[in-house]
Amino acid sequence: MGTLSPPVSRSVIARVLRRYRAGRVLEAQPVAEGLLNRGYRVTTSTGGYFLKCYVEQATATRAAITAQHRATGALHARGLPTPPPLADRAGRTVVDCAGRRFALYPWVTGNHLTGAELGLSQCAELGALLARLHGALTQVCAPVVQPLALPTADPHRTTVLIGELTGLVRRRRPYDAFDRLAERRLAERAELLAAHRHRRPAPVAVGPSGWVHGDFHGLNLLYREGRVAAVLDWDRLRVRPRGEEVVRAATLIFNDRVGGELDLARVRRYARAYRQAAGAPAAELAAAVHRVWWERLNDFWMLQWRYQRADPRADPLFPAAAAQTAWWCQEYEQVLDAFTN
Repeated sequence: MGTLSPPVSRSVIARVLRRYRAGRVLEAQPVAEGLLNRGYRVTTSTGGYFLKCYVEQATATRAAITAQHRATGALHARGLPTPPPLADRAGRTVVDCAGRRFALYPWVTGNHLTGAELGLSQCAELGALLARLHGALTQVCAPVVQPLALPTADPHRTTVLIGELTGLVRRRRPYDAFDRLAERRLAERAELLAAHRHRRPAPVAVGPSGWVHGDFHGLNLLYREGRVAAVLDWDRLRVRPRGEEVVRAATLIFNDRVGGELDLARVRRYARAYRQAAGAPAAELAAAVHRVWWERLNDFWMLQWRYQRADPRADPLFPAAAAQTAWWCQEYEQVLDAFTN
Protein backbone atom coordinates (compact mmCIF):
# COMPACT_ATOMS: atom_id res chain seq x y z
CA MET A 1 0.00 0.00 0.00
CA GLY A 2 2.39 2.72 1.14
CA THR A 3 5.30 1.51 -0.92
CA LEU A 4 3.07 0.51 -3.82
CA SER A 5 1.56 3.99 -4.08
CA PRO A 6 3.22 6.76 -6.11
CA PRO A 7 5.65 8.95 -4.16
CA VAL A 8 4.47 12.39 -3.14
CA SER A 9 6.02 15.00 -5.39
CA ARG A 10 8.05 17.92 -4.05
CA SER A 11 5.43 20.35 -5.42
CA VAL A 12 2.61 18.62 -3.55
CA ILE A 13 4.64 18.60 -0.34
CA ALA A 14 5.20 22.34 -0.75
CA ARG A 15 1.48 22.90 -1.35
CA VAL A 16 0.61 20.97 1.80
CA LEU A 17 3.15 22.84 3.91
CA ARG A 18 1.76 26.19 2.74
CA ARG A 19 -1.42 25.28 4.59
CA TYR A 20 0.57 25.46 7.84
CA ARG A 21 2.62 28.12 9.54
CA ALA A 22 5.70 26.03 8.93
CA GLY A 23 7.85 28.25 6.75
CA ARG A 24 9.40 27.55 3.37
CA VAL A 25 10.31 23.98 2.42
CA LEU A 26 14.07 23.52 2.15
CA GLU A 27 14.33 19.73 1.92
CA ALA A 28 12.00 16.72 1.85
CA GLN A 29 13.30 13.16 2.17
CA PRO A 30 11.28 9.93 2.41
CA VAL A 31 11.75 8.11 5.69
CA ALA A 32 12.16 4.34 5.97
CA GLU A 33 8.76 3.28 4.76
CA GLY A 34 6.43 0.78 6.37
CA LEU A 35 3.88 -1.30 4.54
CA LEU A 36 0.87 0.97 4.90
CA ASN A 37 1.58 4.68 4.45
CA ARG A 38 4.22 7.10 3.22
CA GLY A 39 6.23 9.51 5.36
CA TYR A 40 8.65 12.35 4.71
CA ARG A 41 11.16 14.20 6.83
CA VAL A 42 10.68 17.83 5.88
CA THR A 43 13.07 20.63 6.77
CA THR A 44 11.73 24.16 6.49
CA SER A 45 12.89 27.63 7.38
CA THR A 46 11.25 27.15 10.81
CA GLY A 47 12.50 23.65 11.71
CA GLY A 48 11.99 19.94 11.15
CA TYR A 49 8.72 18.10 10.59
CA PHE A 50 7.31 14.69 9.75
CA LEU A 51 4.74 14.71 6.97
CA LYS A 52 2.50 11.66 6.81
CA CYS A 53 0.60 10.67 3.69
CA TYR A 54 -2.27 8.30 4.45
CA VAL A 55 -2.61 5.54 1.87
CA GLU A 56 -4.30 2.43 3.27
CA GLN A 57 -8.01 2.71 2.52
CA ALA A 58 -9.16 1.17 5.80
CA THR A 59 -7.39 3.82 7.88
CA ALA A 60 -7.28 6.80 5.49
CA THR A 61 -10.84 8.03 5.96
CA ARG A 62 -11.20 11.49 7.45
CA ALA A 63 -13.23 10.10 10.35
CA ALA A 64 -10.62 7.47 11.20
CA ILE A 65 -7.72 9.92 11.01
CA THR A 66 -9.55 12.53 13.07
CA ALA A 67 -10.29 9.95 15.76
CA GLN A 68 -6.62 8.98 15.89
CA HIS A 69 -5.57 12.62 16.15
CA ARG A 70 -8.08 13.31 18.91
CA ALA A 71 -6.86 10.33 20.91
CA THR A 72 -3.13 11.05 20.55
CA GLY A 73 -3.69 14.71 21.43
CA ALA A 74 -5.55 13.72 24.58
CA LEU A 75 -2.86 11.20 25.52
CA HIS A 76 -0.17 13.83 24.99
CA ALA A 77 -2.07 16.20 27.27
CA ARG A 78 -1.88 13.52 29.96
CA GLY A 79 1.90 13.40 29.70
CA LEU A 80 2.25 10.33 27.52
CA PRO A 81 4.83 10.23 24.67
CA THR A 82 2.34 10.47 21.82
CA PRO A 83 3.26 13.40 19.55
CA PRO A 84 0.06 15.19 18.49
CA PRO A 85 -0.43 16.44 14.92
CA LEU A 86 -0.11 20.14 14.16
CA ALA A 87 -3.14 22.19 13.16
CA ASP A 88 -3.12 24.06 9.85
CA ARG A 89 -4.06 27.71 9.43
CA ALA A 90 -7.74 26.77 9.57
CA GLY A 91 -7.31 24.75 12.76
CA ARG A 92 -7.59 21.34 11.08
CA THR A 93 -5.17 18.43 11.55
CA VAL A 94 -6.11 16.62 8.32
CA VAL A 95 -5.22 18.23 4.98
CA ASP A 96 -6.55 17.08 1.60
CA CYS A 97 -4.29 17.81 -1.36
CA ALA A 98 -3.93 16.28 -4.83
CA GLY A 99 -6.35 13.49 -3.99
CA ARG A 100 -4.51 12.43 -0.83
CA ARG A 101 -4.73 13.08 2.90
CA PHE A 102 -1.88 14.39 5.00
CA ALA A 103 -0.97 15.25 8.58
CA LEU A 104 2.03 17.20 9.83
CA TYR A 105 3.92 16.46 13.04
CA PRO A 106 6.93 18.00 14.76
CA TRP A 107 10.03 15.94 14.04
CA VAL A 108 10.91 13.78 17.06
CA THR A 109 14.58 12.99 17.50
CA GLY A 110 15.27 9.44 18.57
CA ASN A 111 16.20 5.97 17.44
CA HIS A 112 14.66 2.52 17.28
CA LEU A 113 15.96 -0.21 19.59
CA THR A 114 15.55 -3.95 19.28
CA GLY A 115 14.40 -5.95 22.27
CA ALA A 116 17.91 -7.34 22.68
CA GLU A 117 19.20 -3.78 23.13
CA LEU A 118 16.87 -3.11 26.06
CA GLY A 119 18.05 -3.71 29.59
CA LEU A 120 15.75 -5.52 31.99
CA SER A 121 14.70 -2.26 33.64
CA GLN A 122 13.85 -0.82 30.22
CA CYS A 123 11.73 -3.90 29.49
CA ALA A 124 9.81 -3.24 32.69
CA GLU A 125 9.40 0.44 31.79
CA LEU A 126 8.00 -0.56 28.40
CA GLY A 127 5.42 -2.87 29.96
CA ALA A 128 4.38 -0.18 32.43
CA LEU A 129 4.12 2.36 29.59
CA LEU A 130 1.80 0.09 27.61
CA ALA A 131 -0.36 -0.29 30.72
CA ARG A 132 -0.52 3.49 31.11
CA LEU A 133 -1.51 3.87 27.47
CA HIS A 134 -4.29 1.32 27.82
CA GLY A 135 -5.57 3.00 30.95
CA ALA A 136 -5.49 6.47 29.40
CA LEU A 137 -7.22 5.27 26.23
CA THR A 138 -10.08 4.11 28.40
CA GLN A 139 -10.46 7.70 29.60
CA VAL A 140 -10.12 9.54 26.28
CA CYS A 141 -11.93 7.22 23.84
CA ALA A 142 -15.54 6.16 23.58
CA PRO A 143 -16.86 3.66 26.16
CA VAL A 144 -16.45 0.02 25.18
CA VAL A 145 -19.17 -2.60 25.38
CA GLN A 146 -17.46 -5.85 26.30
CA PRO A 147 -18.03 -8.53 23.66
CA LEU A 148 -19.52 -11.77 24.90
CA ALA A 149 -17.34 -13.73 22.48
CA LEU A 150 -14.76 -13.28 19.74
CA PRO A 151 -14.30 -15.85 16.97
CA THR A 152 -11.07 -17.78 16.62
CA ALA A 153 -9.37 -19.17 13.53
CA ASP A 154 -11.03 -22.23 12.03
CA PRO A 155 -8.45 -25.04 11.58
CA HIS A 156 -10.48 -26.59 8.75
CA ARG A 157 -10.25 -23.39 6.72
CA THR A 158 -6.57 -23.14 7.55
CA THR A 159 -5.98 -26.66 6.25
CA VAL A 160 -7.66 -25.72 2.98
CA LEU A 161 -5.53 -22.56 2.76
CA ILE A 162 -2.34 -24.55 3.38
CA GLY A 163 -3.24 -26.76 0.43
CA GLU A 164 -3.93 -23.78 -1.82
CA LEU A 165 -0.68 -22.05 -0.89
CA THR A 166 1.35 -25.23 -1.30
CA GLY A 167 0.02 -25.60 -4.82
CA LEU A 168 0.94 -22.00 -5.66
CA VAL A 169 4.43 -22.46 -4.24
CA ARG A 170 5.10 -25.62 -6.23
CA ARG A 171 3.98 -23.98 -9.47
CA ARG A 172 6.11 -20.92 -8.99
CA ARG A 173 8.81 -20.25 -11.58
CA PRO A 174 11.58 -19.67 -10.96
CA TYR A 175 11.40 -21.77 -7.79
CA ASP A 176 13.94 -20.22 -5.41
CA ALA A 177 15.25 -20.63 -1.86
CA PHE A 178 12.34 -18.69 -0.40
CA ASP A 179 9.89 -21.02 -2.12
CA ARG A 180 11.69 -24.06 -0.70
CA LEU A 181 11.46 -22.56 2.77
CA ALA A 182 7.79 -21.70 2.30
CA GLU A 183 6.93 -25.23 1.15
CA ARG A 184 8.78 -26.75 4.09
CA ARG A 185 7.12 -24.45 6.60
CA LEU A 186 3.68 -25.11 5.12
CA ALA A 187 4.16 -28.84 5.52
CA GLU A 188 5.43 -28.32 9.05
CA ARG A 189 2.46 -26.11 9.92
CA ALA A 190 0.01 -28.70 8.59
CA GLU A 191 1.54 -31.24 11.00
CA LEU A 192 1.45 -28.80 13.91
CA LEU A 193 -2.14 -27.88 13.21
CA ALA A 194 -3.15 -31.54 13.12
CA ALA A 195 -1.41 -32.09 16.45
CA HIS A 196 -2.93 -29.04 18.17
CA ARG A 197 -6.33 -28.52 16.52
CA HIS A 198 -8.08 -29.82 19.67
CA ARG A 199 -6.63 -26.79 21.55
CA ARG A 200 -8.65 -24.20 19.62
CA PRO A 201 -9.72 -21.49 22.11
CA ALA A 202 -13.42 -21.17 22.72
CA PRO A 203 -14.89 -17.88 21.44
CA VAL A 204 -15.90 -16.98 25.00
CA ALA A 205 -12.36 -17.54 26.33
CA VAL A 206 -11.40 -13.92 25.87
CA GLY A 207 -10.03 -11.29 28.23
CA PRO A 208 -11.30 -7.73 28.76
CA SER A 209 -11.41 -5.59 25.63
CA GLY A 210 -10.50 -1.93 25.37
CA TRP A 211 -8.93 0.62 23.07
CA VAL A 212 -5.43 -0.44 22.01
CA HIS A 213 -2.66 1.01 19.85
CA GLY A 214 -3.10 -1.91 17.45
CA ASP A 215 0.49 -2.09 16.15
CA PHE A 216 2.76 -1.73 19.16
CA HIS A 217 6.26 -2.86 18.16
CA GLY A 218 9.84 -1.64 17.93
CA LEU A 219 9.52 0.28 14.67
CA ASN A 220 6.73 2.36 16.19
CA LEU A 221 8.79 3.27 19.26
CA LEU A 222 11.45 5.99 19.33
CA TYR A 223 13.96 6.07 22.18
CA ARG A 224 16.02 8.98 23.40
CA GLU A 225 18.58 8.57 26.19
CA GLY A 226 17.21 5.11 26.91
CA ARG A 227 13.59 6.17 27.41
CA VAL A 228 10.63 5.99 25.03
CA ALA A 229 10.38 9.45 23.47
CA ALA A 230 7.49 8.71 21.11
CA VAL A 231 4.90 6.04 20.39
CA LEU A 232 4.20 6.41 16.68
CA ASP A 233 1.72 5.24 14.04
CA TRP A 234 -1.72 5.06 15.61
CA ASP A 235 -3.44 3.98 12.38
CA ARG A 236 -4.59 0.71 13.94
CA LEU A 237 -6.23 2.30 17.00
CA ARG A 238 -9.17 0.01 17.72
CA VAL A 239 -11.03 -2.04 20.31
CA ARG A 240 -9.44 -5.41 21.01
CA PRO A 241 -8.60 -7.63 24.02
CA ARG A 242 -5.90 -5.64 25.81
CA GLY A 243 -3.94 -8.71 26.87
CA GLU A 244 -3.58 -9.79 23.27
CA GLU A 245 -1.83 -6.52 22.42
CA VAL A 246 0.56 -7.15 25.32
CA VAL A 247 1.41 -10.62 24.01
CA ARG A 248 1.56 -9.68 20.34
CA ALA A 249 3.87 -6.74 21.08
CA ALA A 250 6.25 -8.96 23.03
CA THR A 251 6.48 -11.46 20.17
CA LEU A 252 7.52 -8.62 17.84
CA ILE A 253 9.87 -6.78 20.20
CA PHE A 254 11.64 -9.56 22.13
CA ASN A 255 12.13 -12.03 19.27
CA ASP A 256 15.35 -13.24 17.73
CA ARG A 257 15.63 -11.67 14.28
CA VAL A 258 16.71 -14.97 12.67
CA GLY A 259 15.33 -17.86 14.70
CA GLY A 260 12.25 -16.13 16.07
CA GLU A 261 12.73 -17.38 19.64
CA LEU A 262 11.56 -15.07 22.41
CA ASP A 263 13.92 -13.74 25.05
CA LEU A 264 11.81 -15.01 27.93
CA ALA A 265 13.78 -13.18 30.64
CA ARG A 266 12.95 -9.86 29.01
CA VAL A 267 9.38 -10.95 28.30
CA ARG A 268 8.93 -11.80 31.98
CA ARG A 269 10.06 -8.36 33.19
CA TYR A 270 7.91 -6.60 30.59
CA ALA A 271 4.79 -8.68 31.29
CA ARG A 272 5.16 -8.48 35.07
CA ALA A 273 5.43 -4.69 34.90
CA TYR A 274 2.36 -4.52 32.66
CA ARG A 275 0.29 -6.68 35.03
CA GLN A 276 1.32 -4.63 38.04
CA ALA A 277 0.68 -1.25 36.38
CA ALA A 278 -2.59 -2.31 34.75
CA GLY A 279 -3.87 -4.38 37.65
CA ALA A 280 -4.30 -7.24 35.18
CA PRO A 281 -4.57 -10.74 36.66
CA ALA A 282 -2.35 -13.53 35.37
CA ALA A 283 -5.44 -15.28 33.99
CA GLU A 284 -6.00 -12.39 31.56
CA LEU A 285 -2.51 -12.78 30.14
CA ALA A 286 -2.85 -16.58 30.07
CA ALA A 287 -5.97 -16.35 27.91
CA ALA A 288 -4.21 -13.84 25.66
CA VAL A 289 -1.15 -16.06 25.24
CA HIS A 290 -3.33 -18.96 24.15
CA ARG A 291 -5.39 -16.94 21.69
CA VAL A 292 -2.39 -15.22 20.10
CA TRP A 293 -0.56 -18.56 19.83
CA TRP A 294 -3.58 -20.12 18.12
CA GLU A 295 -3.98 -17.24 15.68
CA ARG A 296 -0.28 -17.42 14.77
CA LEU A 297 -0.61 -21.16 14.20
CA ASN A 298 -3.36 -20.44 11.67
CA ASP A 299 -1.90 -17.29 10.10
CA PHE A 300 -0.26 -17.12 6.67
CA TRP A 301 -0.70 -13.49 5.69
CA MET A 302 2.92 -13.10 4.57
CA LEU A 303 2.66 -16.02 2.17
CA GLN A 304 -0.76 -14.87 1.00
CA TRP A 305 0.78 -11.52 0.05
CA ARG A 306 3.52 -13.23 -1.94
CA TYR A 307 1.60 -16.02 -3.66
CA GLN A 308 -1.96 -14.73 -3.90
CA ARG A 309 -1.30 -11.01 -4.39
CA ALA A 310 2.12 -11.15 -6.05
CA ASP A 311 3.31 -8.71 -3.38
CA PRO A 312 6.75 -9.64 -1.95
CA ARG A 313 7.12 -6.79 0.56
CA ALA A 314 6.50 -9.02 3.59
CA ASP A 315 8.95 -11.72 2.46
CA PRO A 316 11.77 -10.60 4.81
CA LEU A 317 9.47 -11.07 7.80
CA PHE A 318 8.53 -14.66 7.04
CA PRO A 319 11.58 -16.76 8.05
CA ALA A 320 11.70 -15.56 11.67
CA ALA A 321 7.91 -15.47 12.03
CA ALA A 322 7.50 -19.04 10.80
CA ALA A 323 10.35 -20.24 12.98
CA GLN A 324 8.81 -18.53 16.02
CA THR A 325 5.50 -20.35 15.55
CA ALA A 326 7.20 -23.75 15.47
CA TRP A 327 9.37 -22.84 18.47
CA TRP A 328 6.33 -21.58 20.39
CA CYS A 329 4.56 -24.91 19.93
CA GLN A 330 7.56 -26.66 21.49
CA GLU A 331 8.00 -24.15 24.31
CA TYR A 332 4.37 -23.31 24.99
CA GLU A 333 4.52 -23.82 28.77
CA GLN A 334 7.69 -21.76 29.11
CA VAL A 335 6.19 -18.89 27.15
CA LEU A 336 3.00 -19.03 29.21
CA ASP A 337 5.04 -18.97 32.42
CA ALA A 338 7.00 -15.89 31.28
CA PHE A 339 3.81 -13.92 30.77
CA THR A 340 2.00 -15.02 33.90
CA ASN A 341 4.59 -15.50 36.70
